[in-house]
Amino acid sequence: MPNTTSAQKALRQSLTRRAKNITKKIAMKTAIKKLVQTKDKTEKVGSLSLTYKSIDKAAKSGVIHKNKAARIKSRLAKKSNT
Repeated sequence: MPNTTSAQKALRQSLTRRAKNITKKIAMKTAIKKLVQTKDKTEKVGSLSLTYKSIDKAAKSGVIHKNKAARIKSRLAKKSNT
């Protein structure tokens, strides 16, 4: 347990941030899985933009690195074109 009041506040903040980060990461992963499992070509185009949006949100908030986001988006685009 934290001893000082500032340490207590830092603990509360870190728990809140962790919960938000986990939520964004799970949303990103489910969007990717949904895109990969989609068979229809027209549905893939719509879900690709939503997947890109969730990946960009995760990268913007610092959940994942921007280079990792670019790598994931590149691989998804390559996979959806084939």
